[in-house]
Amino acid sequence: MLRSHTCGELRISNVGQTVTISGWVQGVRDKGSLLWIDLRDRYGITQITIETDKASKELVDVARSLGREFVISVTGIVAERYSKSDKLPTGDIEITSDKITILNSALVPPFTIEDETDGGDDIRMKYRYLDLRRNAVRKNLELRHRIAIETRNYLDKLNFLEVETPVLIKSTPEGARDFVVPSRMNQGEFYALPQSPQTFKQLLMVGGFDRYYQIVKCFRDEDLRADRQPEFTQIDCEMSFVEQEDILNTFEGMIRHLFKSVKGIDIPTLSRMTYADAMKFYGNDKPDIRFEMKFVELNEVVKGKEFKVFNDAELVVGICAKGAAEYTRKQLDELTEFVKRPQIGATGLIYARFNADGTIKSSVDKFYNEEDLKKWAVAFDAQPGDLMMLIAGETNKARKALSELRLEMGTRLGLRDKNTFACHWVIDFPLLEFSEEVDSTSIGEKGGRWHAKHHPFTSPKPEDIELLESNPGAVRANAYDLVINGVEIGGGSIRIHDKNLQAKMFSLLGFSKEDAQAQFGFLMNAFEFGAPPHGGLAFGFDRLCSLFGGADGIRDFIAFPKNNSGRDPMINSPSAIAQAQLDELMIQLKK
Repeated sequence: MLRSHTCGELRISNVGQTVTISGWVQGVRDKGSLLWIDLRDRYGITQITIETDKASKELVDVARSLGREFVISVTGIVAERYSKSDKLPTGDIEITSDKITILNSALVPPFTIEDETDGGDDIRMKYRYLDLRRNAVRKNLELRHRIAIETRNYLDKLNFLEVETPVLIKSTPEGARDFVVPSRMNQGEFYALPQSPQTFKQLLMVGGFDRYYQIVKCFRDEDLRADRQPEFTQIDCEMSFVEQEDILNTFEGMIRHLFKSVKGIDIPTLSRMTYADAMKFYGNDKPDIRFEMKFVELNEVVKGKEFKVFNDAELVVGICAKGAAEYTRKQLDELTEFVKRPQIGATGLIYARFNADGTIKSSVDKFYNEEDLKKWAVAFDAQPGDLMMLIAGETNKARKALSELRLEMGTRLGLRDKNTFACHWVIDFPLLEFSEEVDSTSIGEKGGRWHAKHHPFTSPKPEDIELLESNPGAVRANAYDLVINGVEIGGGSIRIHDKNLQAKMFSLLGFSKEDAQAQFGFLMNAFEFGAPPHGGLAFGFDRLCSLFGGADGIRDFIAFPKNNSGRDPMINSPSAIAQAQLDELMIQLKK
C-alpha cells in the first residue's frame, strides 16, 4: 500500500504517529522558511508542512517542483497545527514531512478543481475525469451509491431477487424510438437496446420469480433535456399475486425508507390523487403539492358579460397567489409575456388585485364592476392582499398554460423549497389516448388511432373492461405514478395476464393479429402456460438521485453523462466507424 491513511482520516488522536498518505496536490504555498502542501484524495484534504531550514535540500527541491494535480506520496509525523482550520475535518493536524515521492506529474488542469470551479459545462464534460475530482461531483456519486445500497437492502428484506435481463433485444413499436444495433452474424437484422425490461420482467413472473428487481440501464433515442439522457437507469420491479394496493404499499414503504436512511427525513403516508383531479386542479399529471394554489374554474362566474375573450372560451380558469396583490405592472407584464411564450401557448393573462383596503381592481375593469369582481374573489376564496390570475381558451391548452404559470408563481413566491419534499401517488390514469395522426396502423375515428397511455401491457380497471368496445376513451387503467415535488419519479401498473384481453388491447392499438404475433408472440405464448396476476413499476433512478441532491438536472449524478446533443465530448461519441466495419455489417450510408 502506498498509504497508511487517507487524506481525510487523521485527527488530533493521531499526533506523534508516522504516517504515509497519497493523493493529488490541491495547492502549494511557499513562504520561504515554511512550505505548505494541501494534499487531496476522495476522502478529504490534509496539510503537509515543511520547514525549509530544517529539511533536506532534496526534500525542499521536490516540494518546490510540485504543480497542481501532481500525484504524490508523503511520509511524515502527525503534528498538532498551530493555526487550526475549522473548515476541514483534518484542520487540527498537519503532517511534518520527511519524504515526498512524486508518483506522477500533471499538466495544469483546464479549470480549477474546487467546489466553486471556473469551468463551464462544456469544458468540464470534455475533461470529466478531472471534474470527478471535485467534491460536489464526488458527493453526488456517493449519494447515488447510498441510494442504490439502501434500495437493495429494502428489497432484499422483502424477498425480491435481483435478476439481470438482456441488453440486446427485439425492437418493438410504441413508446420512444429504439437505439438499434446491427447483427454481423445475422446480416440485415438488428437488435434494439431496451427502453425498459418490461416484457422480460413479465416473463420472469410467468417463470415463477414472484418478486424481481433490477437497477438497470435503459436506452431511448429521444430529444434531450436537463432530466433526460439517451441512457438512463431505472429501479425496475415486478411482483406476482398482487393487486394495485399491494404495490402502492410496498413501494411507498421503499420511498419512505430511502428518505429516512439517506436523508434522515420522515415522510408521512403518501396521499393519492386521481388523474382527473390532477388535471382539473393542477393542469398536469405530476402536480407539485408543496403549495396550494389550486385551479378554480370560473365559467359560471365570468361569462355573460361583454368580454368576448371569456364568452368564446371553452374554459376560463385561474389561480389565486396569496400576498401577491402588490405586484407591479412591470411584474404583471412579465407574467403575461411568460404565458404567451410559444411553448406555453396562452393568448394572454387577465388579473385582478384584491387590495389591502378591500377594493378589487382588474385588467378588465371596462367589462366587470366591483360587484362582479367580488364574485371572483368569493370563487377564489381570495383575501385582501391576494392576486387573482385567469387564463381562457380551449380546455387542455388553458390548463397547460395555467399549470406553467402556477409553477412560475410558486418559484417567485419561494414556495418550491428544494429541502421540502411532498410525495404522492397519481392513480386512475386513462388506459388509452386518441391521436388524430394517420399512420400505417391507424384505426378508429377520423382515421386516427388509439395509443396506450402507459404501454400495451397495462391492465384496465376490471369494472371498465366492458367499455373497451363501446367507449375506449373512458376506460381507466390500473396504473399509478409516484410524484415528488412535481417530478414523476416512478410509474407502473397492474399488467394484463390474460391472453384474450391482451389480444383485444393489441387490436385496439391497431395491431393486426399477424403483427401482434410477430412483435409480441413470445409473451402471448407464455401466457398460455399459466401467467399469474402481476404488476410492478419502475423508478427513475437518476431523477431520484438528483431530487435527493437538490439539483434540477441529472447530469452530475451520472459518472460519465452525455450533453444536450446526446454526445460524450470526452470520448467524442457517437463517431464514424471504419468502412470495413460498415461493409461487414452490410450497411451503406447515404451520401
